Amino acid sequence: MNHYLSVSSEVQTALREGRPVVALESTIISHGMPYPQNVQTALQVEQTIRDNGAVPATIAIINGKLKAGCTKDEIEYLGKKGQAVTKASRRDLPVLIARKADGATTVTTTMIIANMAGIRVFATGGIGGVHRGATTTMDISADLEELAQTQVMVICAGAKSILDLPLTLEYLETKGVPVIGYGTDELPAFYTRHSGLNVDYRADSPQQLADIFRAKIQLGLKGGMLVTNPIPEQFSMPADIINNAIEKALQEAQQLGIHGKQTTPFLLAKVKELTGGDSLEANIQLVLNNARLAAKTAYELAK
Repeated sequence: MNHYLSVSSEVQTALREGRPVVALESTIISHGMPYPQNVQTALQVEQTIRDNGAVPATIAIINGKLKAGCTKDEIEYLGKKGQAVTKASRRDLPVLIARKADGATTVTTTMIIANMAGIRVFATGGIGGVHRGATTTMDISADLEELAQTQVMVICAGAKSILDLPLTLEYLETKGVPVIGYGTDELPAFYTRHSGLNVDYRADSPQQLADIFRAKIQLGLKGGMLVTNPIPEQFSMPADIINNAIEKALQEAQQLGIHGKQTTPFLLAKVKELTGGDSLEANIQLVLNNARLAAKTAYELAK
């Protein structure tokens, strides 16, 4: 066991007994929502996983320790500290550990720490990807590289619709990452169910997802698997409304010179403002929906 890694006793026991465990990221707590809504949502997501037969493992970096399974107090701490917590990607891990600092884990670092702990299923909102204009900026999320090399199944509502979705799919194909639509042949686009783009394959049950991932592991193929689970119909936002808000947010980000790891939090906050908060409610509901599917899939994988 890596001596920088701290696995909660509940998660350790579940893994030792072969029971299902689902990893959760912490960027959504510190950078995704305001306090106290961020803490309430994080605890609600954990409870949703418990209600569906699995053990939640919220992942973060606290005082230089890689935590797989945060306590309620630690989640409260991350929520209150908010954006003062470093948004931690792969490159940040050694610095945060050496400085005994705190970090909110992105998809990338959640996958890394989950893999260290032996957790194979991870539920999130949406992954990062190839940003619009990346042909000149080279702004490509580290999430895609992590999916190419780390053996964790990531269940999300598709790539965030602020991204260049066709290029994101192309990148994943080049890296050999299977993209599986849950109950759909189409790539969902985070706030909306439709993007007009096809995924590689479709699965219609948690058992099918578990069977595909189990086969991937047994073949010794490196890398993860991306499951795209559409936001529930009743919470899906009209594509024209969300796309108009994204275009306005992108223009403002360009005018203000915002780039790098600040881009996604700025765009999501701006889209929330432009949609009167509807996008935040959609964000919460899609995370809960992904948590339910992740728990059921982890249960099948643990059989």
